[in-house]
Formats: sequence, C-alpha cells, structure tokens
Amino acid sequence: MATSQKSNRVLFDLDLLRAMVAVAECGSFTTAAARLHSTQSTVSQKVRRLEELAGHTLLDRGNRDVRPTEAGQTLLGYARHMLATNEQLAEALSGAMVAVTIRLGLPEDFATGPTTRELSAFNRRHPHVKLEVTSGLSRDLGTGYDNGELDLVLVKQRRHSRAAVACRPERMAWVDSARYPCFQMDPVPLVTFPMRGLYRDDMIQALETMGRRWRISFTSSSLGGIQGAVANGMGISLLPRRTVTKDHAILKKKGGLPDIDTYEIGIFHRPAADRMVKELAGVLVRMLERDDA
Repeated sequence: MATSQKSNRVLFDLDLLRAMVAVAECGSFTTAAARLHSTQSTVSQKVRRLEELAGHTLLDRGNRDVRPTEAGQTLLGYARHMLATNEQLAEALSGAMVAVTIRLGLPEDFATGPTTRELSAFNRRHPHVKLEVTSGLSRDLGTGYDNGELDLVLVKQRRHSRAAVACRPERMAWVDSARYPCFQMDPVPLVTFPMRGLYRDDMIQALETMGRRWRISFTSSSLGGIQGAVANGMGISLLPRRTVTKDHAILKKKGGLPDIDTYEIGIFHRPAADRMVKELAGVLVRMLERDDA
C-alpha cells in the first residue's frame, strides 16, 4: 500500500512552474509569454496543466490582470525555491565540468613564502583551477612526474642533466652555525640529506679534496631539519643561498671550501599540457627570474 501511494505522488514539472511564476510576476499571459519567448496559448496551456496537477485553481483571471489565488500563492513560494535550486545545481555541475586540477610538485624550500603568494594570486585569477601541491625531495618529485602522478614540477638537478621547460642556476652556500661553529673540528661533522640526496656527494668530495677528515653527524629528508641541525651546531652543510637563516654563518672561500655551481632549478611539464598548466609554469619562471635579479 505504501509503495502504491509513493508511485502516485504528483511530480511538478519545472517548466510548468516557470510558466506559473512568469504569469504571476507579469500579471499577464501576454507579457509572460514574451518573457519566456513563447506564445500566449502555450503559456496558458502550461498553467492549466499545472492546475490539473495541483488540483486547485492557481490564478484568478480578471478582465485586466491575472492574480494568484490563495493556493497559487502557496505554490509560488515553493516554485521559486525549486527553480532557484535547479539553477544552483546547474551552476554547480557546470563548474565541475570545466574545473581543472593541476598536480604541482615543489621542493620543500619552495612550498612556502613567495611561492605560496604566487599560487594564491594565480588561484584568484582562475578560481575554477584546483591546485594539488606535493612537496618533497627533488628525486621523488621527478619520479612522480615521470610516472604521470604530477602535471608540473619544479625540481633541483645537476646542470644540463635533463632538458626542462625553463632552467635557472641554483646559488649555493656552505653554512655553519652562527653560535656554535664546528668547521674547525676534526673530523668535520656534516649535516646532509639522505643517501642519493642533493649536495651530499659534493660536500664529501670537497672535504676529501681539501684533505679534511669528515663524518656524517646528522641526516634528514626535511629542509627544516637540516637548517635546525646546522643552526644548533651539529655540523656544516651545503644549502641553497635563499634558505640561509640568521642563525647560520656562511663559510667564506678563505676556509678552502670551493664554490659549488653545478646545480640548477628546472621546471617541467608535458608538451601537450593544459593551458592552465602552462600559464602556471610561466608564473614560476617569472618568480625565479625575480629571485635572480
């Protein structure tokens, strides 16, 4: 019995409701027809069909104007709500259809500060673009890009090791603790990224070329961990110059340490990438150019 009652429930057609609202607001079938780009007879038929579904007279058809009846007033409130909800649903689905997701990979030292401001400005210009940002070691980001897991990456690499959309030199600095210097220790304690991490081999080779003994005192995959360990006197390290803090002391060449200029920052995306990916890549390129200025 309950199933039968549900199947017999009236389903109001939004097109009929739209006709009813137009007539009530215009006070005339003729004017409503013009608003709906229809004919007067068609609008009149839709209202009559709605009255049949509702089981009530919805409009009081006078000689000069048309007014909603009491039942019509009740229906109008719901009709306007249903039409508005329909419009909201259409807009939501339309937005979902055109939305673009960009999977962006950034090293940890690029995941905050100026980069975040640039990404925020880009998102304000293109609110339909969803940014999914992954931060990590450059080698992991490169692997993710090669596996199709990322659309756009900014990574650090040895110069000319792989063709990129754009490249900029990475300026490096040897750093020690400003309060607890340890470069003169023997062996020299080193703070490094993990095995196969950037800069590690360069540090070891430079010290061995100088004839200095060394030991790995601290290893971390986190840039913040490296910065903190150096600041607190756990060892020296080789870091991008932009990541040096007030708690660090830059070691000068007079200490015998060589300049390291073998690294670059590369930006990668596929040739057939979405135009939004290419536009965001341009934003990153201009950001790097400002850093070099």
